[in-house]
Amino acid sequence: MATKKRLEAELSEAFIKLQRELIGRGPQETRTYIVEDMVIARFKGVLTVEEKHLVEHDNGRKLVKQMRQILREMYGEKFEAVVEKLTNCHVLTSHSDISTRSGERIEVFVLDRNLEKELIQ
Repeated sequence: MATKKRLEAELSEAFIKLQRELIGRGPQETRTYIVEDMVIARFKGVLTVEEKHLVEHDNGRKLVKQMRQILREMYGEKFEAVVEKLTNCHVLTSHSDISTRSGERIEVFVLDRNLEKELIQ
């Protein structure tokens, strides 16, 4: 049986790898947490140089959020597949948001069971 910390680290590594494949670069830092029936991933430093310039203006912030939302819709199933493969759980729903102020993105995956309860702490 896997430990919670090990699985969280494996998820983080898989998320970084997937983002590099899809977008060409990964976040500066990734932390993943398993909390009851959720996998929560926090990505720091996700904005590109161009996006950092755009978010200095109101229209640019809206554009970056909109673009990131479209990308998430395009690639959401791939992120869910990573979670399902590593956790052996079915992802019921997933949610994402990005802060143009801090350059952080959050992903939340709701699972079909309480995974935290099954793992060795």
